[in-house]
Amino acid sequence: MWTQIVGKTRLALTRLENHWWNVALYVTPRGLTTSPIPFGRRSFEVEFDLIAHQLLIRTSEGAERIISLFPRSVADFYGEYMACLRSLGIEVTLYRTPVEFDDTTPFDRDFHHASYDAKRVESFRRILTGADRVLKEFRARFLGKCSPVQFFWGSFDLAVTRFSGRPCPLPADADAITREAYSHEVISCGFWPGDRKFPHAAFYSYTKPAPAGLEKAAHWHSQMGEFILKYDDARAEESPDRAILDFCQSTYEAGANLAGWDRDALERKAAGGRA
Repeated sequence: MWTQIVGKTRLALTRLENHWWNVALYVTPRGLTTSPIPFGRRSFEVEFDLIAHQLLIRTSEGAERIISLFPRSVADFYGEYMACLRSLGIEVTLYRTPVEFDDTTPFDRDFHHASYDAKRVESFRRILTGADRVLKEFRARFLGKCSPVQFFWGSFDLAVTRFSGRPCPLPADADAITREAYSHEVISCGFWPGDRKFPHAAFYSYTKPAPAGLEKAAHWHSQMGEFILKYDDARAEESPDRAILDFCQSTYEAGANLAGWDRDALERKAAGGRA
């Protein structure tokens, strides 16, 4: 919920970029950041420092506010965060209802989510740091349009997305979020810590729209309707980095080949053949 509050600040104060890229957070050596957010002639940044367990708000004028991260309710965090923004002269109105979550209690009324497990937070930071590094290596193999490696606070996943360049047909009832996110054909892969329905940390990959026969490829998970490599399975490999890269590459190739992507034009060639 705290990352949603910070992410919605970026959403409220930035112009829409293609596929909602303006809302995401980015991995830093110490946690997650918004990157600079414009505000009038100034800018500011909000960073989760998950080593010192602090939220840092810094402005281009040199001002700074620090919020300690510890077990406290979402409402308490929201109240202090908004007060800190106001003290810096930053006025913003947030949509206070959580998104992509089964509990829609507004942030300022949520007193029942009040946990902060520092050890698990530190583990999550280390995993994000490693996943960010590997996904950036995978991203570098592609010459076509490709997203940054970015953290989406709604689905709570770190993702990188490749595009074929072709428009994507969408159902008539697609909502505004889906229409923008999937306006063009994509193959996306990333890391996700799981949820109540799938309580396993995992690397994932999907192709949208999914071509016929995709489910026959290795790593397909019928329950999830996408490719899955559980984090524990990758970690048990002799080279976890190689296992993750192989997963990303093989699932990309399965989708790109079946969907007829122009791979010769879209991919960077390595010595001796494809990357």
